[in-house]
Amino acid sequence: MLVSATKLHFGYAGEPLLEEITFQLNEGDRVGLIGPNGEGKTTLLKLILGELTPENGEIFRKNGMRIGYLAQNGGYSSFHTVEEEMQAIFAEDKRLLAALRETETAISQTDGASKEYAALSARYEFLNKQISARDSYNYEVRIAAVLSGMGFAERKTQLVSTMSGGEKTRLQLCKLLLESPDLLILDEPTNHLDTKTLFWLEDYLASYKGAILTVSHDRYFLDKLVKQIYELENKKLSVFKGNYSKYKVLKAEKVAHLLKEYEKQQVERAHLQEYVDKNLARASTTKSAQSRRHKLEIMELIEKPTLPPTPPRFVFSYEQKPYENVLETQNFTLAIGEKTLLEKVNFSVLRGDKVALVGDNGTGKSTLLKQIIAGKNPAIKLGRFVKPAAYFQENENLNPENTVLAELWERHVSWDQTKVRSILAQAKLHEEDMDKKVRMLSGGEKAKLALAVFECEGGNFLLLDEPTNHLDLPARESLEEALKAFDGTVLFVSHDRYFISAL
Repeated sequence: MLVSATKLHFGYAGEPLLEEITFQLNEGDRVGLIGPNGEGKTTLLKLILGELTPENGEIFRKNGMRIGYLAQNGGYSSFHTVEEEMQAIFAEDKRLLAALRETETAISQTDGASKEYAALSARYEFLNKQISARDSYNYEVRIAAVLSGMGFAERKTQLVSTMSGGEKTRLQLCKLLLESPDLLILDEPTNHLDTKTLFWLEDYLASYKGAILTVSHDRYFLDKLVKQIYELENKKLSVFKGNYSKYKVLKAEKVAHLLKEYEKQQVERAHLQEYVDKNLARASTTKSAQSRRHKLEIMELIEKPTLPPTPPRFVFSYEQKPYENVLETQNFTLAIGEKTLLEKVNFSVLRGDKVALVGDNGTGKSTLLKQIIAGKNPAIKLGRFVKPAAYFQENENLNPENTVLAELWERHVSWDQTKVRSILAQAKLHEEDMDKKVRMLSGGEKAKLALAVFECEGGNFLLLDEPTNHLDLPARESLEEALKAFDGTVLFVSHDRYFISAL
């Protein structure tokens, strides 16, 4: 057993966030932690790490256990190169190998019949055992494999300080994989990874010797990696055996069963109460009525099950249908500075097509979308009656100083306030959010606001750049359903393999 928690309680400013949390993490476990945004997943991770102390309950951590933690935005900083950072992890392996070489040299220069020779031989054997246990001979191979798999093979001499936030988080993940802690805690590890790197990471983690606890919204990742799902919902933790797809089935069955048992008890209680009301006053039936009343009093009440929160709802529609040829390029070249990303490319998108634009990071996917949206390149032609609408990856079209209500209403000044509020409410932006500044919203809330703005544009050609970023699982599935039901044309960039497959 690595970590055990019993009836943990935790909250902020007197408001409970987690209640009666009980679980056990064992060696070799593969656990996915899921739940809507704001339910306390990161808080639970910090309780496990010991960064927070529970208000009530107990948490046990195995003595000497090594925990590795990848935060969503790791804040990794270093003035070393990539190679230097990775080499530093294996300082003890280098020391052991150097000591072994020194011992070999000393043995070669010592009389085989002497006591010193026997001591050196014993030391040599001891060092060899340590080196074998740590697999020290292969540390260079391990560094090369991880850096290559995570996309840093050609960047070993780059200073960490010159990298973007996403690249630093990815490099921190490299470091954790090479450190091989007993418990690896990963908060959204698939962010900032392209599809090729995702597949490599899944294969690497499949053979990882330690336990893994991961928060992830990547359903393929959860399906391939985990064998248990921890779900945080309504301050409680539920444990389900199996991967994410299995969890979906088990959760639906659990809710249906609890609801059935609750309704069955409610009917029984109503019948008992009706009998008591009718028969308590009659002399001939008083005893039987009292018996039923006693049964009502001692009956252990089944709590009405809390149904899963309703996910956001999106509806995409348009007024005018375009001609069949929605988009066409002729000898289209795409470059950033001196770097050519595409050269003399011809492709077309037809009305009703749903097209995924995929590729490694840095190959120009977002740039291509922006070129199409800008409409200034003569090599890109939009068809007749095509009305494009764009969703940007980091919601750059939102005004951070606007309120949530104003951000949508200012774009549709002829609408009444009730209509605007209704659309925002469907996106799960609540009454208390209306007067918040956009800059005060969480990543998930900004994404929902941007999607509400996007759906109101009424485009018949939708262009989306990583639309599932920051969305929790119910919101992703809701967006998928809306885009599947849309009979217009869709061109989107995504690393979400489940999302791509669904569309």
